[in-house]
Amino acid sequence: MAENNLLMMLLWLGELTLASWVLSYGAEHLSMRYGAKFVGRTLLSVATTLPEIAIVVYAAAGGFYGTAIGAGLGSNLLMMTLGLAVMLLVATTRLSKAPLKGIDVSTFKLDKIFLLVTAVVSAALFLDGYNYIDGFIFTGMFVAYLVMALMEMRAEKKKPKTEKPHEVEGHKVVEVAHVVPRRQMMKAMLAFAAGTAGIFLGAEPFIHSLQGFSLESGVSVIVLAIIISPIAGEMPEKISMILLARKGAAGASIAVANVLGSKILNNTLLLAVAVFGAMYHGGFFANIDANPLLEYQMILVTVVTIGAVTMMFKKEIGLKIGIILAVMYAVSLVIQFLLPQDLTLH
Repeated sequence: MAENNLLMMLLWLGELTLASWVLSYGAEHLSMRYGAKFVGRTLLSVATTLPEIAIVVYAAAGGFYGTAIGAGLGSNLLMMTLGLAVMLLVATTRLSKAPLKGIDVSTFKLDKIFLLVTAVVSAALFLDGYNYIDGFIFTGMFVAYLVMALMEMRAEKKKPKTEKPHEVEGHKVVEVAHVVPRRQMMKAMLAFAAGTAGIFLGAEPFIHSLQGFSLESGVSVIVLAIIISPIAGEMPEKISMILLARKGAAGASIAVANVLGSKILNNTLLLAVAVFGAMYHGGFFANIDANPLLEYQMILVTVVTIGAVTMMFKKEIGLKIGIILAVMYAVSLVIQFLLPQDLTLH
């Protein structure tokens, strides 16, 4: 049986890799018209998080509130440390088609501030659990982020066409939208849609086959909950990030926008979905109570997020920052093994 799960896991991983490649192709070409930041922080973030949103909806609507909240927390912890570290490793070494010494993150100031604010607010609101008021607050923050992204995109479109693009290690990074042939845009949109559909269809069976293989191979429940499940759930986003990081400066810019945008989405839309799912299950005044494990997890993820984002308040981040982030992930794993192990998360 374990061999069957292994085979299915490899098949679905191949499907996810292909879908992510198609998605990254579409995102790269859409960014030529709408800008790397807008595509990465909105379209790509939502596309790669769709499977996770679906899981949160099903979990919360079924009364498994802890599982719904834990999914977002595990995602943020993983991607703000190991995810960014892997992306930096690919972008700054020969694994990339056009290696960079550093990735320019100076243009993501508002995203970084927004991520810090949403992380702190979501943690503070969790002190007495989440209810319908918090659901509306999370929805409002998500809408505000979308409005900010849209306003920035429109402002960039209005920039004079004579404005020269900035360069990162000799590679031009253009944020000003270009006129793209309609046929090319249609091709990019179809690729983006096909990649999104492929990820949405392949993520859940991949996660189930990986979890089945892990359990049948004797992996402990703790390792499954803390390490394997988050990695499986974030596989589409990680693959997309790696493929984009290999494309050079422009692709790396989209990847950074994707990480920041998706984590903001986790702190806003994902939590709103969890609250509304709980309301569907338990009534309008349903409350998602905090348990000891989730409280410790919330504190850990908030501290790690603040630390990771603080390191990004530079003009560039490179391999050194990636190594620090990887160490932070390893330390966070050790801390999680020391936390109260109420892993039912109901």
